[in-house]
Amino acid sequence: MASPVLRYPHELPADWCAQLRRRLLAQPDHRLDHCHYGGMPTELPPRLREQLRADLPALLQPAAVLVPIVQRPHAPTLLLTVRASHLRRHPGQISFPGGQLEAGDADPAAGALRETAEELGIGAQFIEPIGFLSDHVVRTGYRVTPVVALLQPGFALALDGTEVAEAFELPLSFALATANYRARRRSLRERELQVWELPYGERLIWGATAGMLAHLRELLHDESAA
Repeated sequence: MASPVLRYPHELPADWCAQLRRRLLAQPDHRLDHCHYGGMPTELPPRLREQLRADLPALLQPAAVLVPIVQRPHAPTLLLTVRASHLRRHPGQISFPGGQLEAGDADPAAGALRETAEELGIGAQFIEPIGFLSDHVVRTGYRVTPVVALLQPGFALALDGTEVAEAFELPLSFALATANYRARRRSLRERELQVWELPYGERLIWGATAGMLAHLRELLHDESAA
């Protein structure tokens, strides 16, 4: 089988980081009407949105993930993890570091930093949070706040094998190229839904992680589309 063609924009905007800082939310927005539904396109028909809301648990568990943009000298990348195969939920799935908020977490950013230290061994001194994407609701009952951050090179990974099988970097330009995404039909509780997938070589990013990347792409779409 031939290797897949990986499409990149020719270059990122010179001021991509400044643009991102301006367009990210300065504070989390937990309003359910503003949430994205894991992996689905931003714009959903009102009737479908109402049906999806009706399927959610009465109480959503707050969670947070870090969306780390590594400031590599040649080109920025996104740091992603592969979940351990023995986990009960989403084994082997590609995700961002993060998890359910705990009582000691002051806010979603604090929870994302704590989870990143626990899962990957990266200390807060390497991480600069710069804003938030809209919350993403997943059908397992979590409301996930994505915390976008700049990650300075020089960190050393120390993976927690009980949660993370692997970590890898995805070029930011690849994640911002519209042509790299594809829509897949999926049945959920007798409903036909469209969800995003992002193939990357032999890897497949899907679910809420693909939805978050697609949302990040939307913020810089005009400047970064392939």
